[in-house]
Amino acid sequence: MSLLFRNRGAMLLLMLNIFLIFTGVGLVIPIMPTYMNILHINGSILGLLVAAFSLTQLLFSPLAGKLSDSWGRKKIIIAGMLVFAFSEWLFGFASSPFLLFASRMIGGIGAALIMPAVMAYTADITTDEERAGGMGFINAAITTGFIIGPGIGGFLAEYGVRVPFYAAAAAAAVAALITLLILPESARPKTRTSAESGPKNKQNLLTQLMSSYREPYFLSLIIVFVMSFGLANYETIFGLFVDHKFGFTPKDIAFIITFGSISGAVVQITIFGWILNRFGEERVITTCLIIASLFIVLTLFVQQFWAITLVTFILFLAIDILRPAIGTQMSKMAHDQQGYVAGLNSAFTSLGNIAGPVIAGLLFDIHIDYPYLAAALVLFACFLLSLRATKRGRMAD
Repeated sequence: MSLLFRNRGAMLLLMLNIFLIFTGVGLVIPIMPTYMNILHINGSILGLLVAAFSLTQLLFSPLAGKLSDSWGRKKIIIAGMLVFAFSEWLFGFASSPFLLFASRMIGGIGAALIMPAVMAYTADITTDEERAGGMGFINAAITTGFIIGPGIGGFLAEYGVRVPFYAAAAAAAVAALITLLILPESARPKTRTSAESGPKNKQNLLTQLMSSYREPYFLSLIIVFVMSFGLANYETIFGLFVDHKFGFTPKDIAFIITFGSISGAVVQITIFGWILNRFGEERVITTCLIIASLFIVLTLFVQQFWAITLVTFILFLAIDILRPAIGTQMSKMAHDQQGYVAGLNSAFTSLGNIAGPVIAGLLFDIHIDYPYLAAALVLFACFLLSLRATKRGRMAD
């Protein structure tokens, strides 16, 4: 627990910022049906709204990562929180689809600024032995935000459909002020100077993505994309899937997702660091990939409520361990380019979050089982690639 309170509680502040961001993202889930009626928008527009957030996060993440290397993590985190606060206020104020799109795109920029800077800051203040625990704390805050966001949104909406977004804006602004007053800067000036003058910092997004295959962490980036694609694919149509197949109620669906997510967060906070230090990143990543692909397939065959809950719990647990394990692995390869690599991590995550829902919707219209088969296949392909890379590494040793 000393890591949480070190450097004036820096880790706790990072967790607070990330938690507020993903709580704000989750707020929209229970409220969007009402917004759709108020603003007369259809499901297609709703899908584009989801994609707009991830698209702008994708476009700005590499730049944000470079800025955190050059200007310092603290400044970028504060800027991201203020941008996100404005986007939440604008979403609550919006009276037209145009303003909703503007809000979501601005929110994507805010998330793009915050995510790489927070990941890089975590890498700055942790040793190699502590890195897994630090990444576990951050990912636990992300997971918890996703869990609590819809519940808070539904509760605050009782006082007005726009109230949750004004509350999220106020919370993000207060967090930015607290961060300004308390959070110390992490990256050493020497590190920032070398990062700023490096050739990678002068590359645009497309060049970074196209040249990333040369990097030693490219396979990790591919796994990040596939994991995000598979999880977004799975979650996008989960409600429709169990509703069509089993007639589950919204309460049933909420219980299944919440139970799985909370369990994953508990593991990340408590024993994730021990798991990674005990078995190593490569073995953990490979094991989580095969478990995730197998349990997605199992979703197609189980029928009882308890069985679906168990399958979903294990799947979410595998993903919740896989995500920080990949982040830890890449941070160890990044050296003085922590922000740059964290930016690429966020960019590949956004690519998966854009592609997953779109392809899931298309496949679902063809056959109800096809989205899950596609997610399982890509995760299994990544398992084979990871296994092959691990074997090559052992042979080289």
